[in-house]
Order: sequence, then C-alpha cells, then structure tokens
Amino acid sequence: MFEDVRDLYNATIIERGRRPRHMRRLDDFDVTAKGDNPMCGDRVQVWVKYAADSTIAATGFDARGCEISKAAADLMVEAVAGHTAEDTKRLFAAFLTLAQTGQCPDCAEALAPMQPLAAVHEYPSRVKCATLPWHALLAALDDKGNASSE
Repeated sequence: MFEDVRDLYNATIIERGRRPRHMRRLDDFDVTAKGDNPMCGDRVQVWVKYAADSTIAATGFDARGCEISKAAADLMVEAVAGHTAEDTKRLFAAFLTLAQTGQCPDCAEALAPMQPLAAVHEYPSRVKCATLPWHALLAALDDKGNASSE
C-alpha cells in the first residue's frame, strides 16, 4: 500500500505541490472564482486575464490543501495558456477522463503537463483534489464566482 501511494506522489506532484511556479494573484485580471472541496478542506482561487483575441493570456491561483490540488492547479495554468474558454472546457473534459481512468485517448498535446496526475484514478477521493482547480477555473470562465468539487 505504501509503495502504491508513493506512485501517486511522483516527483512532479511533489515538486509542484511544494513549490508551485504559478501560485500568485494576478494584479490585473478579468475574472476570478473560488473552489472548495468540503470533504478534505482543499481550497483554491483562480484569476484569469484574457488576451485581445479572447484566449487566456494569464492565469494565477492561490491554493490551500494537499500537494495534489496545488500541483494540479500549477500544471493546469500551463495547460490552458493561449486557449479560449471553449477550448479550456474541452481540455477539462479530457483531463477528467484522465483523472478518472488513467487513460485519455482524446487528450490533446496541451494536456501533456497534466500527465503526472494520471495515477489519481486509483484513488477516487483524490480525483476531486486534482479536478478542484479546474472546477474553479470553469466557474471563473463562466463568471460564476464559486465552485465545488462535490
């Protein structure tokens, strides 16, 4: 069992969870939303700035919780850069498949940064940790303000 959990916490998840590269509040943003996982206490807020062509120019986040949710948020920022809101929603659907099954036949190259999270499918309670930042991002893109992993 311990070895299985170590497989979940691979080097990328540990590194990005402990020292996220994109964890910052954007000073200039167009939309923001908060996400909450009441079962484990993970919380995340995302900020998005659009480019003139309606693609995502910048995304920042603040997160409290496990390394998986922080790493997922950090990797998500890289995956969605330069994509439209509609593209981002499709990317989330593909990532959800990856998180739930460990496989993603329709994953775009854009989701390559998310691959280290494929092992969460073996831990169903951790799928919510990995997807919480995406729920918050989609709430921001839809200008809803709040999201939950439930």
